[in-house]
Amino acid sequence: MGIWLGQQRLILASQSRARKMLLENAGLDVEALPADIDERAVQRDSGLSGPGEIAAFLAREKALFVSGQRPAQYVVGADQTLALGPRMFSKPAGRVQAAEQLRLLAGQPHELHSAVAVARDGQVLFSDVSVARMTMRRLGDGEIEAYLDQAGAAVTTSVGAYQLEGLGVHLFERIEGDHFTILGLPLLSLLAFLRGEKLLAV
Repeated sequence: MGIWLGQQRLILASQSRARKMLLENAGLDVEALPADIDERAVQRDSGLSGPGEIAAFLAREKALFVSGQRPAQYVVGADQTLALGPRMFSKPAGRVQAAEQLRLLAGQPHELHSAVAVARDGQVLFSDVSVARMTMRRLGDGEIEAYLDQAGAAVTTSVGAYQLEGLGVHLFERIEGDHFTILGLPLLSLLAFLRGEKLLAV
């Protein structure tokens, strides 16, 4: 018997390899089924402005969207926002925008707001947001270009143009917060919820 006690697989409404890896490493039986929603349009229509509120709203919307396709299954939605003071960042569209984001973030503390939600049969059963505070080193243009050369297309797959579990670790001088939050999934609170639903053996 494994750790996952659910009769059906847990659904992850995300295409994030990092989130799927976190769940699988925790022994959960996971199927990734990304939510086909226009995140920026949904965010715009919500009227929300706070980074934590936006992340929580998008996580719930993703979970609900996929829940409509998978009756009776538990669906995990997740989202992450990056805030530098009042300014919020989205995933860079390409190298030029990635370089611009890194220049703005260099030498500055910023916050990652990671949200998770669980839906079943079209109802949100659980939602949580956690925050990590990140401080980048001061970076010259040469260092930014060298990093972009090495990181390649991966810089467009996450806000801030970095992945801390990879080459992005070289950009930082201080990190305050939960490792799972930084990777985009408040895993401990999610596991506590699943345990409360009698879905975990441990």
